[in-house]
Amino acid sequence: MEAIIRTEDLTMAFGGLLAVNGVSVDIKPHSLTSIIGPNGAGKTTFFNLISGQLTPVRGKVFFKGMDITSLPVHSRARLGLGRCFQITNVFPRLTVLENVRLAVQAKAQIGYRPLTPAKRFAELEAKALEVLDTVGLTGKAGSLAVTLTHGEKRKLEIAIVLAMDPEVLLLDEPTAGISLEEVPAMIELLERLKQKRDRTILLVEHKMDMVLSLSDEILVLFNGTVLAQGLPEEIVQDERVQRAYLGGGMT
Repeated sequence: MEAIIRTEDLTMAFGGLLAVNGVSVDIKPHSLTSIIGPNGAGKTTFFNLISGQLTPVRGKVFFKGMDITSLPVHSRARLGLGRCFQITNVFPRLTVLENVRLAVQAKAQIGYRPLTPAKRFAELEAKALEVLDTVGLTGKAGSLAVTLTHGEKRKLEIAIVLAMDPEVLLLDEPTAGISLEEVPAMIELLERLKQKRDRTILLVEHKMDMVLSLSDEILVLFNGTVLAQGLPEEIVQDERVQRAYLGGGMT
């Protein structure tokens, strides 16, 4: 099976610090791969290199066999790479539905067009409502985004990215900052997205029980390099991972 994302010798330095150092990995299509590692391991930098926020000092990024190393963020998004950040990024004074409908319009390449038939906008709104149903926010469609809880805002951000219909969904700590009560709902959403098997999910997450239950594969970064990559049960038993990341055991 050909990798949907492949990196070759991917390297990024900030001053004299090698944040990502010679990372070469393959990501299987229609899988959920989690990226773990201690603080400073290079997880977010690796994400930024894949999504285009950063340009590597060395190495290449491939998407479905195409070299996208020099492509900007918006070009990668058009190809099918969707990215959610640790910090929520929504329009607070628009309704939940309006936030998602704008993304649907952008995907359809429809801006402000006063002569566009009303039926076309009805189709866009129907698509937006379908996405809201996927993330469990149908009941909040008419609410202003500013009134949502932090967990609901994270779901809305995922909905906005899903509205662009990406082939690859990049999720950087989707449970960061949300209440403990909201974590199960986020896990349930990620499980539903995974079970559809219609897109590839890359997940950065610190909650190990969540990572082990959701992941098809786990990539472990340590000091900017790949320490291990494999099935969850393989990572659990890997002594290098236990020593470097978990202090002797996984919980």
